[in-house]
Amino acid sequence: MEAERGARHERWSARWHEQGAPALRQFLAGILSAPQSGQGPPPQDLRASDDDRERVATVLRDAVADGRLTLAEHEERVEGVYRARTLGELAALTADLLPPHLQPLRADGEPVMALFRSEQRDGRWVVPSRYSVTAVGTGVTLDLREALLQSSHITVQATVVGATLTLIVPDGVRVIIPASAVLGGKKNHVPESASPDAPVIEITGMIMLGNVVAKAPKPPKRGWSKRRP
Repeated sequence: MEAERGARHERWSARWHEQGAPALRQFLAGILSAPQSGQGPPPQDLRASDDDRERVATVLRDAVADGRLTLAEHEERVEGVYRARTLGELAALTADLLPPHLQPLRADGEPVMALFRSEQRDGRWVVPSRYSVTAVGTGVTLDLREALLQSSHITVQATVVGATLTLIVPDGVRVIIPASAVLGGKKNHVPESASPDAPVIEITGMIMLGNVVAKAPKPPKRGWSKRRP
């Protein structure tokens, strides 16, 4: 038994020195130097929808109700809501009312840099055409169910070390994961039923001692319509 464990350890150690250690050095060297680029206008310059305006108006109503805004401030900001043409203009109206993770929409396009601290992007946020995510020793969740995709092909440049990156995508989106994995795993649970011209989320980069998991939201549970006598 001891000999078998020793042999397994030697095999794992050899694999680590041949594949893992060089990849880790390359990985960490590029974490802070990788550029964030995209196609099309910056996320904050994208045009706002009526639903986006209503999200912001709801936050303003709550703010005047609990005293964070005066009636005059509320009136001024509501006028700004209906004058706003871009997501950036809308986001500025609630920036001082809620912390970033509770904002009604996020149009900053900022990449995720999670080092030993979990991070989550959800709600209404803009996913740039090229988006970088770094997760080291933690968990990161990208919930795209209400997100605005800047293009029909999104490339997520992932750096996952001893961590798990989870993507939750809406129906009708395809996910492909060509990222390299060193002592790591890739799990794509998104159904393949999407049409060929459906939006694509492509996850590139490197996974080391961790996992990338892509999944669709679970369907609602169906209750009993009737009880049998």
